[in-house]
Amino acid sequence: MAPERAKRFMAVVQIDASGRTHVPVPFEPDTAWGAKPRHHVTGTLNGHGLRGVLDQTTDGTVLVLGPAWCRDARLTTGDNAQVLLVPEGPQRTDLSADFAAALDAVPDAGAYFDSLAQFYRKAYLRWIEATKRRPDQRPVRVAEVVRLLQDGQKERPKGMSPQ
Repeated sequence: MAPERAKRFMAVVQIDASGRTHVPVPFEPDTAWGAKPRHHVTGTLNGHGLRGVLDQTTDGTVLVLGPAWCRDARLTTGDNAQVLLVPEGPQRTDLSADFAAALDAVPDAGAYFDSLAQFYRKAYLRWIEATKRRPDQRPVRVAEVVRLLQDGQKERPKGMSPQ
């Protein structure tokens, strides 16, 4: 978690009829963290850890936390809450130059990579980085990951040869 990526703010929370907590986000995530289809975040709300996805609504950007999370936080509608949000997992700026360039060259694959949860992004990166002993395989794996992302694959098929 790079500190410059962290966003701290106060928010007035709303609890809906289903028990979900709605936290309005006072900044534009695409501007703060780079444009992407979905912003997966981690952080805290009044000191309680959270993970979630920012949603765009007609009223702006909002983080919605489910009822199970809300039991621990003990918040009610109208409460002021201290919020810390950080983009979750590896971001485009964290990628190696070769993989970042490959994603830039195929915008659909790059956008899909950016939309994935950190679990899937990290799995692809581990597979690419596992070529230390066979550096000749790295460009092959980068190309294969880009192809899979372009095809909308969240992860490598289980029977796929590691090469």
